[in-house]
Amino acid sequence: MRIVIAEDSTLLREGLVRLLAEEGHEVLAAVGDATALLTAVAADPPDVVVADVRMPPTHTDEGLRAALDIRGRWPGTGVLVLSQYVEKRYATELLTSDGGGVGYLLKDRVVEVDEFLDALARVARGQAAFDPEVVRQILARSTRTDPLARLTARERDVLAEMAQGHTNAAIAARLHVSLSAVEKHINAIFDKLGLSGTTGYSRRVLAVLRHLGS
Repeated sequence: MRIVIAEDSTLLREGLVRLLAEEGHEVLAAVGDATALLTAVAADPPDVVVADVRMPPTHTDEGLRAALDIRGRWPGTGVLVLSQYVEKRYATELLTSDGGGVGYLLKDRVVEVDEFLDALARVARGQAAFDPEVVRQILARSTRTDPLARLTARERDVLAEMAQGHTNAAIAARLHVSLSAVEKHINAIFDKLGLSGTTGYSRRVLAVLRHLGS
């Protein structure tokens, strides 16, 4: 996998470079600001960009704006955004962008090496990978309003797993239910959310999350 890293913390940036190199990935560039990120991607578009939300000079949303720019200009490049906190506005903007190959992880998740690498691989495959805490907070906010209030507790569990980017088979294993049960729950979710016509895995996840953020 060919990767560009954008992180203003030298310690974290160099740690990511070393981790990814040890896993056999090629780090094309490791930069500390959004301008350098866009320059690196333009010079040699990678498979995936790993970018912090807040970077110099203002440390507000430079990384996110660069990530959204990359999504528009290089749609074949996946984007995995890192953040110190659950920033719902930023998460929603990324979640509702067109296409798959997007992810949003809390930085604490990076220390869980296997989970981080799994999320990176999913984004590279054009799927979605969202931190469980991000999903939990979005769902918690959204379930106070219709139509999510119509979902059963099990359907909300399935929806949360879908939003994290897991396949039907993975959801079945994680929730200890059959694959056919997961498929029935998903059909019920889309019926209740008015999304029955949605097809394709990453499109499905983004459609659900677009509804949640509306």
